[in-house]
Order: sequence, then structure tokens, then C-alpha cells
Amino acid sequence: MPALAEILSTRPSRLPPRMCDRPICTICADSMVAAEASAFLSDNVISYLWTCDNCGYGFVTKHSTKIVCN
Repeated sequence: MPALAEILSTRPSRLPPRMCDRPICTICADSMVAAEASAFLSDNVISYLWTCDNCGYGFVTKHSTKIVCN
């Protein structure tokens, strides 16, 4: 079975996170709706645990909440 891999940017977008592109499972290419768990790692970093409902594959993403003003 072919697998689809996508590299997700941790740069903030203009849209709220729920309206941005959803993570894609690298094993079965199914899109994910909500993280299974989240944790604050430091003042500006949040870690999310994702688990695919279709195949069970899990992975972690880290996102910075620091706002950069130009």
C-alpha cells in the first residue's frame, strides 16, 4: 500500500488552527480531526499527540505559540 507523507510547517498561519490543513497519516493518508492529547512543554511550545483512527499510527507535533510582529 503506498503511503503519503506531508511535512507540516510550525509557522503560525493567519487562520485559526481548526481551519488550517489537518495532519495527514503518513501510513494510510487519512486526515485527522483532533489531537488525542496535548501538553505545554515550555512557555511558548505546545506538543500534540495524534493517533490515526483508521490504522492506529501515532505521532507528535510541536507548535510555537510565540507571536512574531513585523
